[in-house]
Amino acid sequence: MDEDSVDALVATAPDGIDFDGLHVGREEDRYTFETPEESHEDLGKDDFRSVATDSPYAANWYFWHATAPQAEPRWAFLRWLEGAESAPVPERYDALSGGRTTEWGELAVTVSLTEDGGRVYDLRHEADVGTAVDDLDTYEDPAAARDIAKHDDRGRYRPLKTAPSLQRGWAFPSLGPAALLEAVHTFYPATVQNWYREREGELDVTHWHETVERQTGIYGVVKTWDRGEGYEHVNWVAEACCDDSQCLKRREWGYDADTDLDVDGGDGEFPCREPCSLVVSAARKWTKLEAEEPQTYEFELTPSEKAQVEAIVDAVADGRAADIREADTADGANRYRARFLRAKLFDDDGNLCGVETDD
Repeated sequence: MDEDSVDALVATAPDGIDFDGLHVGREEDRYTFETPEESHEDLGKDDFRSVATDSPYAANWYFWHATAPQAEPRWAFLRWLEGAESAPVPERYDALSGGRTTEWGELAVTVSLTEDGGRVYDLRHEADVGTAVDDLDTYEDPAAARDIAKHDDRGRYRPLKTAPSLQRGWAFPSLGPAALLEAVHTFYPATVQNWYREREGELDVTHWHETVERQTGIYGVVKTWDRGEGYEHVNWVAEACCDDSQCLKRREWGYDADTDLDVDGGDGEFPCREPCSLVVSAARKWTKLEAEEPQTYEFELTPSEKAQVEAIVDAVADGRAADIREADTADGANRYRARFLRAKLFDDDGNLCGVETDD
């Protein structure tokens, strides 16, 4: 610990300290200093300062009370990153000396000790853990996360920040605690706050029914999905939009406070407390499409062609279509197989089997 850190400990001693295994007190001009490994009583000020200077427990106390952001959600998140609630200081410091990595969505946060007992954070894509920092684009300003989060690895715009499509190839190798939190918030807004509220039993959930009831204007059409048939529609919406493959949040909202949905809410670390704007916007489109009267169409397909149509739908829905190799003609969603199917079964106007779509 440096002189300023020790001064802070001396100034706080009269109020008593009981934190992470460190117990400090003062009566008149005599001090006590106790940890699980050592105990000192009746210390003079100079001796107290000497003991504190060499103690990782004292440095740990100073970091958490004088350096780390004090807002409760942020403070709790930083302690969670290094396992502070489950590991004693020596064990934790052993881990931090080599860097302790925790995943948050697609982010990987590695926290390490500094020489003075502080913390430094390396933030990067989870897929780049183990990649030499010299092989990544490095940043110091956490505001740079805004541009990184805009597009995926193919340069496509990401309308949903919690989609599992964050681009790779970057790192913030040396962030302080406040800067780390700013970057995490930029990548995944409000996730730390909602994680903390849930942990404290205070997560305020707005369910589907309440959300659609407040929609107005062009989004008011979603209200037509009522409790009866609409319940099944909402299951379809959640299955389409709120799966782990589409969003890293864990869905906590249901149809209403008394009615959960039938589909799984996902396994994400941070909760989703209400249907997002993307879900509501998609539901508006699907509401209009579901209002169409069903028609009967007749097509002739071989069993393999039927299976291929199903494979194409699955590949597009799962985002795998672009990853299917051109040479892999065994996959029904292979581009050349799809083009062959189109050449064989579609007429010049794009109608499957020449059957026109009834409006």
